Formats: sequence, C-alpha cells, structure tokens
Amino acid sequence: MSKLILFTLLSSLVLMGCQEPLPSSPKNNTIAAAHPLASLAGKKMFEQGGNAFDAAVASGFTLAVVEPSMSGIGGRLQAIYHNASGKIGGVDASTQVPRNYMPTGEKYSSGYKTIGIPGVVAGLLKLQKEHGQLPLQKVMEPAIEYAENGFQILPGEAYRQGLAREVFEQYEGTKTHFLNSEGTSFQAGDTVIQKSLASTLKVIALKGKAGFYEGEVAQKMVNDIQSNGGLLTLDDLKNYQALDSEVFQGVFQGLKVFALNLPSFGAITIQILQIMDHITVEKSEEDWARQIGEVTKLAYSYRKHQQDRDSIDRILSYGQAAKWAKQIEDQKLNLVAQSTLDMPGSWVASVGHTSHLTAADKEGNVVSLTQTIGPNMGSKVASKDLGFLYAVTLGGYLGEYKPGDRSNSHITPTLFMDNEQVVLAIGAAGGSRIVTAVTQVAHRYLAQRHNLNQALFLPRVYPFEDSLWIEDHDGIKQLNANFDLDNNPVKMIDQKARFGRVHAVAYDSINKLWIGAADPDWEGSVENYSSK
Repeated sequence: MSKLILFTLLSSLVLMGCQEPLPSSPKNNTIAAAHPLASLAGKKMFEQGGNAFDAAVASGFTLAVVEPSMSGIGGRLQAIYHNASGKIGGVDASTQVPRNYMPTGEKYSSGYKTIGIPGVVAGLLKLQKEHGQLPLQKVMEPAIEYAENGFQILPGEAYRQGLAREVFEQYEGTKTHFLNSEGTSFQAGDTVIQKSLASTLKVIALKGKAGFYEGEVAQKMVNDIQSNGGLLTLDDLKNYQALDSEVFQGVFQGLKVFALNLPSFGAITIQILQIMDHITVEKSEEDWARQIGEVTKLAYSYRKHQQDRDSIDRILSYGQAAKWAKQIEDQKLNLVAQSTLDMPGSWVASVGHTSHLTAADKEGNVVSLTQTIGPNMGSKVASKDLGFLYAVTLGGYLGEYKPGDRSNSHITPTLFMDNEQVVLAIGAAGGSRIVTAVTQVAHRYLAQRHNLNQALFLPRVYPFEDSLWIEDHDGIKQLNANFDLDNNPVKMIDQKARFGRVHAVAYDSINKLWIGAADPDWEGSVENYSSK
C-alpha cells in the first residue's frame, strides 16, 4: 500500500471520528391531533408514502372541517418544524389587519368588523409545498371527504357550537351552516354535511393558494364582508403571504429549546423553562405548583415587551434566568398582579380556543402546528357560499393593531433537541393557558421524568390576578397537594380543559420509537404507522 493511500485512509478515519454520530432512526410515524378524524387523516398520508408535513397539513385541513369551533381556513396558524436534513424553521400564517383599517376606541369580539386576512390556508400550503412529498389534492382528500359526505359531530364540538347559537342567529351564512334544519344546534352524534365548505376546499386543492386568495372564492369573501360593514379587499387577500418565522433558541435540562418569535409567544415559553432550569424544585407537589406559578407570573409580566429587541435579549438570557430564579427562591420578587381591565380579551377568556397537532416520521421530519379562529367559533360569521367561519382579528380582543400588523397570541409550538435528535415536540390549545400548558408538561416530562402520557395527565396551574389557580377536576383531584387554602392565595378549579390541551410527540431512544400523547381533557387521539 502506497504512503499516499495510507495517508488518505488515515485522514478519512480521523474525519469520521470527528463527526457527531447520526441520531437513531425512528421505526415509526406518529401524529397526535385534537380530533380522531384529524389523526386518521394524518395516518392516511403516512400509509400513502407521505411524510410528517403531508400528515400535518392533511390533519390541519381536516380539523378545519370537524372542529370548526376551534380552528378553520378562515383563521391563523403558527408552526415550527425540523426537517430530515436538520433544518429548524417556522411558519407565520397569522391573520393580518387590512390596509384600510382605521383604529377606533370601539370594542367588539364578533361580527364582520372583526375579520382580518385569513392565514391558515397560506400556512398549510407553504408547509406542504416546501416540505411535503404527496400532491396537494391527495393531502386534502380527507378534509374534502368529511365536508362533502359528512361526519358525526363529537360531544365537545356540539357543546361549543351550542354556546354560540344565539349569536349565530344574527348572521344568515352562519345559521345556514351551523344550525340544523330546525334552527337548533347540532347534537352529539348528528351527521354534519358541509357542501359549501367542500366546494371551497376543492378549489384550493385544484388551484392552490390562488384558489383561496384570488378568483371566485376571494371575490365571494370580499363581497360578503364588505356588504356587511367589514374591511377586507381583494388586494388584501392577493398580497397575503405566509412567512418564515424567526426561531428563538434556549436551554432546558441540557437540551436545546426552539420556539417562535411574535406573533407566537415562544420567547415567554423559553423564559419560563430557563428560569425553572435554575430552580431547585422540591419534591412536593405544593412547592412545584408555587414555584412554577411564580415563574409564570414573572414571565407573563413581560408579555407586552416582546416587540422590543433589548427586552427580548433579556427575556431569552440564560444568565438573567439564573438571577430571576435566585430572586424567586429568596422570595424577593414582589410582583403586582396586572389588572384584567388592562388585558386584551383573549388573555382572560374563560373558554380557551385553538387546536394543536404534532406529527413525526421515520426520516426525522417533525411538525408542531397550532391553528385557531379564537375565540370560540371565531367571529361567529360564515359566508353563506363558502361555509367556513372567520377568525377574530380586529376589535381589541387580541389587542390593538395598525394596518398591516399580524395578530399575536399565546400560541407556542415548541421543539426540544438533544444534539441533532428531536426528543420532544409539543404545543397546546387554550388561549392564555397555552404557554403554561406547554412549559408545565415539558417540565413534568423532561425534569420530573414522568412518561409522556402521565406528564399530560398531572394537574397544571395558572397564576391569575392575586391567586394561583389549580386544576382540580374529577380524575386528578387525588393527585393534588393538600394546600392550606385559608393561608395561601390558591383557587381550586373544577373544570376540564381549562388549563390547556396538549398534543405532543416524544422520541423513545431505547426502542427507537416516536411516542405520541393526546390531552386526556379533550377528544383527540394518537395514530401510529410503521411501514414494512
């Protein structure tokens, strides 16, 4: 063997030794979503050779059909992903304020005046076009099938639609699509058929983004909205783009944490986790609840400062997190509760809206995706010829905005990574309890070392005004600490789904499997698929 060949071989061995080992390849594909039919739609994509992006998009469109109280194609979307090549990215498809909007002091949380530019369609299509493997028409088949031929409405969805029935009466299109032939709300088990929505989805499947933001569908949106006092224009729709999100990075339990900048509340999510990383959490449930409650209270005091880069640097600083942790442990923080009168309506809403799904595949693609029309049933407005509800964007419910702004929310899809391997992908629904649900389940799983399903099952907390709310409904009462309610500002909340609904996927490195989990307080499910 020549010296040159020997040198080349030795050099190659040295280079190979310097490379980080590749992450273990998962043996399965998994999706966890807020409705069983949405999870099944994702599984169908896996069965047909699709990847996690195809599954997530199929599931997202299906949720728009079967769970319209929580999300829909008239709403907004935020997603974070890791693709098979190792890239971490995000998609901002939040609703946008029309260009001809003029801020006023008037407050409203439903009706045509609340409608901005929808983002969900652009967001789902961006994910599928840039990262999916299957044709769009194939990916949208399940949603179209359920809209055209019907599905059985679940008890939770029937209940939420019933809550909005009286408001539906004000809008002809909404009555047509969301009340039955007798003028009452659908009941659990009823078969719901949505022909108009099916037609809209078919145009999107055929023409892509232009099928929704231009042409006949766009014209029908604008005609209906403008004729009823709304602001949306054809130019608003045509110019709308789903954008690449800015991705923030933090540290928790030795892992890298990735979350999104505004319009997502990812900075606050990282802030809470990094402070908790510096706190010595006692074993008692009582101490854990108090500590994470104080950390959340501090982080939530920074919600209004996320648009300032200096504030963002402080929020995301791991060193600053250590200082905050020391102040909390020494009980030197005297935070004054923010008045609810100063908060946007979405921050104090009792019914947490929104829907979340997480998908992962054998190639290492992972998608954590949250979409919403918030609040419950959105604006309560559906155009008669199109069949979907519009999200609330204007009117102060989400805060005050200028023309061209995108609406912010507590949405926070999040990834945790060990070197190049995603170990947890998580997100939640639930309004202002989204961040608390994500951070507390992540802490339960990664720091307390509970299995994923148990991490979702254990009680959660939420600091509100001058008290700490504790989840305390049937099924978890026996897991709660024995708080001295006379001497502690604690309020036990006996209400399911009030503290966020999490759908997550974690990686089992021993068995090389994705493990999905669906929130026990909701009607979602997990589907797995392993090709032979």
